[in-house]
Amino acid sequence: MRLLTSGLRLAFLAAAAFAFSAGAHAQTKTLVFTAIPDQDETRLVERFTAYAKYFEAKLGVSVKYLPVKSYPAAVTAFAGNQVQLAWFGGFTGVQARAASPGAEAIAQGVEDVNFTSYFIANASTGLTRSKDFPKEILGKTFTFGARTSTSGRVFPEHFIRQALGKSPEEAFPTVGFSGDHSRTAQLVQSGAFQVGAVDHLTFDREVAAGKVDPKQAIIIWESPPFPDYHWVVRGDVDATFGAGFKDKIQAAILAIDDPALLAVMDRKKFIPAKNSDYKVIEDVGRIAGILN
Repeated sequence: MRLLTSGLRLAFLAAAAFAFSAGAHAQTKTLVFTAIPDQDETRLVERFTAYAKYFEAKLGVSVKYLPVKSYPAAVTAFAGNQVQLAWFGGFTGVQARAASPGAEAIAQGVEDVNFTSYFIANASTGLTRSKDFPKEILGKTFTFGARTSTSGRVFPEHFIRQALGKSPEEAFPTVGFSGDHSRTAQLVQSGAFQVGAVDHLTFDREVAAGKVDPKQAIIIWESPPFPDYHWVVRGDVDATFGAGFKDKIQAAILAIDDPALLAVMDRKKFIPAKNSDYKVIEDVGRIAGILN
């Protein structure tokens, strides 16, 4: 009897030790997140270093921000589980969820429900702001942002096709892809391209910071609204970090009320999001032949 009791005791201690070890291992797991590189790298590092610290405090796990060099790299990192959470644009979010079944959109900025693009022109073109689509851009050199940018390419191209009845390659003698919104503004301001498409928040911020002269890079049209940026989480985070972890991430994002933390994202607050919110982006992407 004593031997049996002793054996049970050893078994219990072994099980307890295993449970403790498993719990400690879970606590040492690192949540890695990324974001599309839609602006200059310095601002991105400032922005997401602050968010990594916030997430660590709220989630009780180590959190790391992983910078990437391109929009496709962000999607690839998410699909390959190099990152478990990402701040995507509307189109890259659609791509990431298609490549990672079970992934979910969980939050967006209140500004992202009705996002817009500016079409901007170099002052030398003589173009001025209009409520109607500026058909005078036909025949001008034109630059988009990144190839898979929602506000820098996908919807601007959609509006170009609608208004001009032509693809960008048919409408403009030269079509460029700057890579990010900040760069688009600089290229148009310098005259390297006569016209370009840029997200409204980035352009307004660049003007406020004195990096863009609105008399040289002139807003000639603001697009109709569309859904854009949002946080997306992989479908297996609960299996990795414990039951309810996805909900915990969403709650942490929705709870952000620090004005400084919101300001670095150019957002007033975050609100819930779901995959179906971005169905229109899938439709537009397929019409333009950008999404397979």
